[in-house]
Amino acid sequence: MYQYRQIIFRLRSGESMRSIARTKLADRKTIRRIRSIAKKQGWLDINNEIPNDEILAKHLGHPKPLPKSNLLFPHQAKIEEWYRQGIQASTIHITLQRQHGFAGGYSSVQRFIKNLKNKSYDVTTILEFKPGECAQVDFGLGPKLIDKVTGEIVKTWIFVMVLAWSRHMYAEVVLRQDVETWLGCHRRAFCFFNGVTKKIVIDNAKCAITNACYYDPVVQRAYAEYAEGYGFIVSPCPPRDPQKKGRVESGVKYVKKNFVPLRTFNDLTDANKQLMHWILETAGNRIHGTTRAKPLNLFEETEKLFLKSLPDNPPESAVWAKVKLHSDCHVMFLKCRYSAPYQFVKQELWLRASETTIRLYHENILIAVHPRLFKLGSKNTLEEHLPANALAYSMQDSQWCLEKAKKIGDHCEQIIHKLLTDSVTDYLRAAQGIIGLHKKFGNERLDAACRRALVFQSPRYKTVKSILQKGLEYAPLPEQDAFEGLAETYTGNGRFCRDTSKLLQ
Repeated sequence: MYQYRQIIFRLRSGESMRSIARTKLADRKTIRRIRSIAKKQGWLDINNEIPNDEILAKHLGHPKPLPKSNLLFPHQAKIEEWYRQGIQASTIHITLQRQHGFAGGYSSVQRFIKNLKNKSYDVTTILEFKPGECAQVDFGLGPKLIDKVTGEIVKTWIFVMVLAWSRHMYAEVVLRQDVETWLGCHRRAFCFFNGVTKKIVIDNAKCAITNACYYDPVVQRAYAEYAEGYGFIVSPCPPRDPQKKGRVESGVKYVKKNFVPLRTFNDLTDANKQLMHWILETAGNRIHGTTRAKPLNLFEETEKLFLKSLPDNPPESAVWAKVKLHSDCHVMFLKCRYSAPYQFVKQELWLRASETTIRLYHENILIAVHPRLFKLGSKNTLEEHLPANALAYSMQDSQWCLEKAKKIGDHCEQIIHKLLTDSVTDYLRAAQGIIGLHKKFGNERLDAACRRALVFQSPRYKTVKSILQKGLEYAPLPEQDAFEGLAETYTGNGRFCRDTSKLLQ
């Protein structure tokens, strides 16, 4: 069935019977019989599918066993791959015998490989561009640098933009391939050329294309804003088809093979300084293999005049990201936190990060603006973004408690001071609770209750509240004068101990 299917497929492709017979699939007599039946059944029409093996067997009969010369066909794909790798026919024959139990002779392998040499290949065409029409962009692996701070070896990348007509290029060594680096390299490339092409051809890197598709690619939101601001069209290559930007592919290889080898770089700045000198001196003044002219001369004399002018107000380099507002009313971006209104907790927001600001949007409505933070773990919080209870708690700190207590009375101030200066426990909530009692009982009653709690040396929220609830704030104090005198003179540690000299008096 494999033979029959191959013969029908080749006939549908327009191959002659003589050509098919050379492949040893079958002789011309058998091929003629198959063609007659296939034509009658309509199998040669490319709009119809080739039937399954059951239908083929019904009309064509069961095939005869493959002759030895055709034992290679189950291994055709592997042999073709090995042949492209440059492996010799004798090695292929031995490997087939060892790994697959191949029973055919060496001459059959030779004949098969000879046919591969005459096999037709895909035909391509050269894309032509007008001056100023197109630039092609890509990343390539750059030289490894040593981090002066940590001493570690750092991997780098080379950003390359090639003007498709003149072949003049801009290149830059970078540490990342993120969106911010991508946009920054574009800005510096446009400034280097002092203009912008009408179209920029790119691959499907995540920093530019969020969803690669042959028909409907989705451009990264920040890159789309850049294209609109500078006035160029983004033209992504089809997935897995880098030949559509072959000029920058060649440019990347040229930089990697001509500039990078046999050079030493102190740091990133030094690498880019050497690279720029190489572009203007070596790459720009070489005789290009296709144009047979110097790229820098073609650019200065012709293509420079066709580039679009740079905008008076260039677009801001900004990155868009989807973030979620956590229950603490903050979003996380690059390990820094920014607040947003608590009404949007657990909802997805759009974050726009520029070089100086962070903007948060909900359904295209701006809801928060923050200064950009760069220190890892840092946080920026706006009070109006917090709910009332959280805001009240955060505002009622120690200083607030002392100021409120001072307005209530001296005794309240003393008890609050004792609570806030405790060396063992944090009594901030207790201090806030005591001050909050004035709403129900008033300042005078609260201050009197605090005085009674101080006399009994129990400056606690529970004590003050109990005194007020039982109405004991104005009750006479037991031995009040003695307590007051003791409070002035006694400096011991015992809570119920008295000076014996005082007792005898």
